[in-house]
Amino acid sequence: MQKIIKDNHIIEDQWNLIRLTDEGMLPSFGPDEDVIVPLACWLDAPERWKNRTGKTGIWLSPSDEPEQLAPFLKECPVIAVDFPGFTDGRGYSLARLLRERYSYDGEIRAVGELWEDVIQALWRVGFNAFEVRQGKSIESCLKVLSISAERYQSDFRQPVPLFQRYIDRC
Repeated sequence: MQKIIKDNHIIEDQWNLIRLTDEGMLPSFGPDEDVIVPLACWLDAPERWKNRTGKTGIWLSPSDEPEQLAPFLKECPVIAVDFPGFTDGRGYSLARLLRERYSYDGEIRAVGELWEDVIQALWRVGFNAFEVRQGKSIESCLKVLSISAERYQSDFRQPVPLFQRYIDRC
């Protein structure tokens, strides 16, 4: 079983992220298996996914619109956001929208091309789970999350900018 970082702990991952085959088909998986499926597959047949024995999460590609997912957020235990390339930062906005505009309080998992130097920035916009890329040290990525620093800008975790926090203390 693969390990992930979730809520600042390394845990065994119970979820199977399902990607379409080269032919555009879903690979087979068991009815009791907990799976994360592409948004397009979920939208094609939401009742099919809701009525499974296993749990079903949804993953978003960078070009997906989170408002399509809005009606289903209450019943979605995990949302994965795919980072297909190191330079594609659209997933940051997806997480922030899910947290702030749609008030999603479940697991938001970053998957794909993740490196140590982006983990803390992802956490700041609302991700709380990270599937670390094969060949990268999950322990090193966890250490990055423990680095605490005062930040000037506001973010999901600290909505009040530093200057305002300073003024409020005076």
